[in-house]
Amino acid sequence: MQVWESGIFIAIVAHFLIGASLVWDKILLAETEKQSVVNYVFWLGAISIFGCIVGAFGMKMPSAGMLLISLAAGICDLVATYFYYKALKSGEASQTLAIMGGFAPLATALIGIPLLHTQLEGMSIWGFALMVIGGFFMFFSERINVRKILPLVVMASGFFGLSNVFQKMAFDALGFTTGFVFFSIGVFLCALALLVRKKWREEIFTSSKDTQPRSKIGYFSNRVISGVGSFLVAFAISRAHPDLVSAISGVRYATIFIGVYLLTKFRPQVLKEAFTGWTLTAKSIATALIIAGLAVAGLGGNGSGGNATAYLFRFGHAMLYAVADRW
Repeated sequence: MQVWESGIFIAIVAHFLIGASLVWDKILLAETEKQSVVNYVFWLGAISIFGCIVGAFGMKMPSAGMLLISLAAGICDLVATYFYYKALKSGEASQTLAIMGGFAPLATALIGIPLLHTQLEGMSIWGFALMVIGGFFMFFSERINVRKILPLVVMASGFFGLSNVFQKMAFDALGFTTGFVFFSIGVFLCALALLVRKKWREEIFTSSKDTQPRSKIGYFSNRVISGVGSFLVAFAISRAHPDLVSAISGVRYATIFIGVYLLTKFRPQVLKEAFTGWTLTAKSIATALIIAGLAVAGLGGNGSGGNATAYLFRFGHAMLYAVADRW
């Protein structure tokens, strides 16, 4: 039971689910060039209101200050998600999203220094460093359109950093249930704000109307997976340091890399991206660094965290071997 409650293990599972969801999103976004990112983000934010269901397990009214912090966490999260999906639509999934692996954890760490009472220490620092280095290794694995992609990544990373730190502050002060309820309300209110601008309002309802039934089923099914992943990220932040949870996001980029590579090899009609020898080598190294960082971070946590991470380490090693063998 302790393994399943480990913040590190929960974060690994959460980011794996989100990574798989993002590959699916890339497939759905590729179905039509006219697919609106605003439409995607709006419905993602709108269904977040169901997160208030956890309030049935007991909650309390926060002070005005903590209420604002909880709502701000949700608002920052959806703003970050908007830039996140803009980056996803701008280029290759394994390229544009992997860049976040280095920037988002650093943003979380820098923002958290003046706002959080506790900081990473011991082995966790080394695990964090390895995962961040792995994220930046993804950044240098291939050429990117810096002017087009980097501003989106920086904005997404900054707002995710703010959201992570604000969530941790809310969870520490209010408990997970109350903090998550008002976090969900913040995401929902931000989604409603997208309807204020006429152009976006038309995009949201036009895109929803024109989407084929098959795409709608695929989209909302994927939103369930993404929603579970996002809930688990919040739960992980309530139990572990947000810097570490953010650094573990490298798992989602490793998932994207492996998933897109396998689709390119075996189902190119579904999703196809270019994988040169250097790109494959560099991203394999980055994935290995991320897995090594998870192992080291696990050793720095409690025993259950270390055991859980060890299982994921062996799984990741097997996946890397399979990719290398196929290559």
